[in-house]
Amino acid sequence: MQNPSYKIVPDQAELDSIERDLKFYPSPAESPKTLTSEQVEHYNREGYIRPISIYSKSEIDEIRSYFDKLLDNVMKEGGDSYSISSAHLKYGPVWDMMHDRRIIDCVADLLGDDVIGWGSHFFCKMPHDGKQVAWHQDSSYWPLTPSKALTVWLAIDDVDAENGPMKFIAGSHHFGHMTYRPSDSHEHNVLNQTIDNPEQYGTVVENHLQAGQISMHSDLLLHGSDANDSDRRRCALTIRYAAAEVRAHLGWNGKGVLVRGQDRTGHWANNPRPEREI
Repeated sequence: MQNPSYKIVPDQAELDSIERDLKFYPSPAESPKTLTSEQVEHYNREGYIRPISIYSKSEIDEIRSYFDKLLDNVMKEGGDSYSISSAHLKYGPVWDMMHDRRIIDCVADLLGDDVIGWGSHFFCKMPHDGKQVAWHQDSSYWPLTPSKALTVWLAIDDVDAENGPMKFIAGSHHFGHMTYRPSDSHEHNVLNQTIDNPEQYGTVVENHLQAGQISMHSDLLLHGSDANDSDRRRCALTIRYAAAEVRAHLGWNGKGVLVRGQDRTGHWANNPRPEREI
């Protein structure tokens, strides 16, 4: 099956034409099955949870080896270290990671028992690559409503203060959809939106993770990352999940696969595992 290509960043005019409910919906879980009650409370209050250990050293070493081969192929085809998007629709091993029960168990404690996986994008900062991810909200880019979605950020390489870690503004998800401006070319932004003066919305928290660990953050949480000025790579796989009740516009329901529970209206395409490995 040939899957369509999806824009990493939709046109602003397209997004403006959609009526979206962009307010935070806290996790209703009173008795979480995998996360602790304290973790769920922290997510609701601060907008993120980290770190959560998922993959053993041998498992993440295998994932890293796989990504190295995938990146090499993509770059030979003219892509770059940021262009591997909607990867679960193209590569079987990424589809498998999106369906990993250990990850889904955590996600379900925040989104409920009916869960869709709909996005997968490698953010790989090569040593000294000079690119940053400006302060932004994920929900601002997504043609989804209501805002019952989150990002799982899987560290493929160790992430610390030196190699461009993701940074959160704790509690900023409570402010709704924020005003942003188009990014200037001198910002060298991987995306195209910038929210200025982020610290007016809360305290900066650096997301340091060991390879194989994940963080989870609300689609409304303000976050970004500086350029990687170190001699080490910083690679992560972002996996996007939403409650099955969420509606997708611009054909993005074609990206969604059911990973837990039911899609009661059949809104999401639920494509099968792709045969391509790399």
